[in-house]
Amino acid sequence: MTGEMLDYLIIGAGPAGLQLGALLERDGRRDYLVLESADVPGAFFTRFPRHRQLISINKPHTGTDDPELNLRLDWNSLLSDDPALRFTRYTERYFPDAEVMVRYLADFAAATGVRIRYRSRVVRVARPDDAGFLVTDEEGTTYRARRVVVATGVSQPYVAPIPGIELAERYDAMSVDPRDFLDQRVLIIGKGNSAFETADALMETTTLVHVAGPSPVRMAWRTHYVGHLRAVNNNFLDTYQLKSANAILDGHVRGIERDDDGYRVAFGFSRADEVVKELRYDRVLACTGFRFDASIFADDCRPELVINDRFPAQTPAFESVNVPDLFFAGTLTQERDFKRSTNGFVHGFRYGVRALHRILEHRYHDNPWPAEKLDATAEAVADAIIERVNRSSGLWQQFAVLADVVTVAGSDARYHEEVPVDHLGQAGLATADHPVEHAFVVTLEYGPDHDQVDPFDISVRRIAQDVAGQAHDAAYLHPVVRHRRGGRVVAEHHLAENLENQWNKPQVHRAPLVAFLHRCLSGTVG
Repeated sequence: MTGEMLDYLIIGAGPAGLQLGALLERDGRRDYLVLESADVPGAFFTRFPRHRQLISINKPHTGTDDPELNLRLDWNSLLSDDPALRFTRYTERYFPDAEVMVRYLADFAAATGVRIRYRSRVVRVARPDDAGFLVTDEEGTTYRARRVVVATGVSQPYVAPIPGIELAERYDAMSVDPRDFLDQRVLIIGKGNSAFETADALMETTTLVHVAGPSPVRMAWRTHYVGHLRAVNNNFLDTYQLKSANAILDGHVRGIERDDDGYRVAFGFSRADEVVKELRYDRVLACTGFRFDASIFADDCRPELVINDRFPAQTPAFESVNVPDLFFAGTLTQERDFKRSTNGFVHGFRYGVRALHRILEHRYHDNPWPAEKLDATAEAVADAIIERVNRSSGLWQQFAVLADVVTVAGSDARYHEEVPVDHLGQAGLATADHPVEHAFVVTLEYGPDHDQVDPFDISVRRIAQDVAGQAHDAAYLHPVVRHRRGGRVVAEHHLAENLENQWNKPQVHRAPLVAFLHRCLSGTVG
């Protein structure tokens, strides 16, 4: 057992573990350690995605040299003040190869000096008493820590509850050589990006491919959730809709059996009143996603699981709901915004990790949330809000999840950046010298039922851009300012939608916002 009691033990040196370690290192906190099972950081990307093309965009040519604004179109960089540590310096490919991410993360770890112990696979996490956690690796070394942050991602395949599913080849183990499927009939179970990535790769060599699952195919360009099917993976849809042998099956796989001629699959069609038909295939592939591995936790600190036991349940502070001082970072935090925003992806959770770091600093080291002082006037507050919504990457990427918050106490106004909305409602931002009277919560959000709107249907009337007074009905991303008093929302203001995402027109954006803030501060609203 190591003798040192660490403040923080981080499990996993993927993007989230590196991001948190870099923030701790930057702030001079030396009592932390990152444990990584592999011999390189970001080992997940040495295997996934299986066909090696990332779907996180990379755009070096943006027309601006504003590093904050550029992060809106850079979905792979971790947060750093060092311009050399931008992923956009590594490749110009819009959808990069996964090997570039492996190289980038290794460089990031080296440049930031994150304290990592490689080849240290954690096999047990225990908490025998309130003194802290005991974390043991496969070599038998036990580490002591006051807090544990799990940043392992969803490292285990999610196995769907289908009779005979063990006969299917899993996404993490199947062949990725299309020639191995020559002239074969293939069933792919799953309707996410891994399923369609696989289907696209096999179209040229197979006899046919069927993609099957009970849920409808949801397109990211319509839902605005980047984990739904991305256009870069949807060539397969053409081959189905244009009658080119392939098909998408809507319904449930009732069972898989094998005989001398291949696989017999019983399939219940949901669009045909669950008519069950036997279909025959040469190969069955399971591309049904991943889940959190909770097997390393002892009974005394096993986190509660949710969403088909795929994720740990978390508080608004990214803490286990049932194990105090056990936190989560990275893609595991998508439990907080499951299939709504971006905590499941690097371009989202990099900000979530920064928010977690600030939460830890406040709770355990008495450091308040960073804030800039403002004049407590409607004009000054409006100008600060407009400046941020026009260039913030955090609010842009973590829409409706992170908020800038302006707090006002008398003549003292303070601007706090990127506070998790749910955490604000639970913890607040008041301090002894700043008893908050007003809080203005600023988010970027899509409109109501935005995922029900077909953006390419020109017959559907849309709210005109730059029209003050109609923004509350806008479907596209736009700023929302909510006035909170006494812990509840008492008024709400929407800034008009704008094609170029510039919300700074004097009469369209600024004047209505100033008027709203003035009414709130004077007590005539709410």
